[in-house]
Amino acid sequence: MIITRFKTITLKLQLRALTKFRRHDQLSYRYIQSNHIHGASRNKPTKKPRPHKPTRNQLRTPFPFLNHLKQCQNPDEFLSVFNDFYEMGYRHDYPSYASLIYKLARAGKFEDIDAVLDFLRTRSYVYWIDSALWEVDNVRICDATKLFEEGHKMGFKLNSVSFNIMIKMWLKNDNWEKARKVFDEMLEREVEPTVVTYNSQIGFLCRRGDMDESRRLFDDMRTKGKRGNAVTYALLMEGLCASGNFKEAKKMMFDMEYHGCKVELVNYGVLMTDLAKRGLIEEAKGLLAEMKKRRIKPDVVMFNILIDYFCNEGAASEAYKILVDMQVKGCEPNAATYRMVVDGFCKIEDFMGALKVLNAMLYSKHSPRIETFQSLGIGLVRSGNVEDLCFVLEEMNKRKMSLDSKSWEILVKESCMDDKFGTRSLDDVLCSG
Repeated sequence: MIITRFKTITLKLQLRALTKFRRHDQLSYRYIQSNHIHGASRNKPTKKPRPHKPTRNQLRTPFPFLNHLKQCQNPDEFLSVFNDFYEMGYRHDYPSYASLIYKLARAGKFEDIDAVLDFLRTRSYVYWIDSALWEVDNVRICDATKLFEEGHKMGFKLNSVSFNIMIKMWLKNDNWEKARKVFDEMLEREVEPTVVTYNSQIGFLCRRGDMDESRRLFDDMRTKGKRGNAVTYALLMEGLCASGNFKEAKKMMFDMEYHGCKVELVNYGVLMTDLAKRGLIEEAKGLLAEMKKRRIKPDVVMFNILIDYFCNEGAASEAYKILVDMQVKGCEPNAATYRMVVDGFCKIEDFMGALKVLNAMLYSKHSPRIETFQSLGIGLVRSGNVEDLCFVLEEMNKRKMSLDSKSWEILVKESCMDDKFGTRSLDDVLCSG
């Protein structure tokens, strides 16, 4: 049904093939023009006078079809929406087709994608393949591979984005040989690798512990004139730290500066994570001082590394001090920051401390996980704090959360055994939940 309907759409559109598409100056999407698309051919461009420079608001003019397609939740209606807008006079271009293919791919509507591609071929559209065609679940690896291998037959030109996505797909599935084969094909086709091309492979090799091969690839990258970025060095540093070579990893920060690459937060984050894992917390704190000298402001992730360490070590009070200190320094805690500290206080059974941080968390518009609520709730009932327990249950109710059966069993059992709870108090607790 859907394919038949789309072929009908195709026929209607072909009848209007000679109609020139209005060129949108505000679009910056790249495509290759054919003889009868978006105006004249590339060899004989037609310049149209622009009466005035587009204003900022005009540059941000929304596209009705894209907005409507984004809100559409039924995959069976995607092609209908496409056709409806065309019948209303809307002229589809690259963003329309890319978004349509992306939505169909995410919904697993691959037969519909075939219909769209068939239509594009009839109109001599020759687009760069981009991520819209490759946002496919791992179960569709065969489909993605087939599309990649046969893309040139369908009139598509593979670019670095296409190759990068395929390389990442194979690496994600732990298949270095096939990823390398795609990379070799990329070089054979004279498609220039990007930093992302190298970073994905270097990262994979470092995680696998193959530092020699990752170094060779890094050297090859520089030989070909590609300068590594902060992420490239961070991946290598992470691999060195994992193999127990912290000093060499830190030395790499000086090497990267020598080669004209600015040290960034991600590089310090690698070092701090390794130090915290090994319990060298004072050295980890020392990195903050070093960052200050370099005028690099630590972000929430850096502080969270320290907070996580102290919470795991049962030093929630120290974690709380860091939470306060980061706020003083102008770094806003995120949901993970608060959750770790609340859980840290619960771990050492300091439930009033946990409640204090919970209040700050709720005030900051962040929400705890249900596990945090349950842990705090059980702790409060065991300490006989009915009023605060009711508050926790009410907050859970506001977020449509509820205790699991095991937590309710503990709550009722503890309240019945504890003399601090009266019948009235138990009723209040049950009503709150």
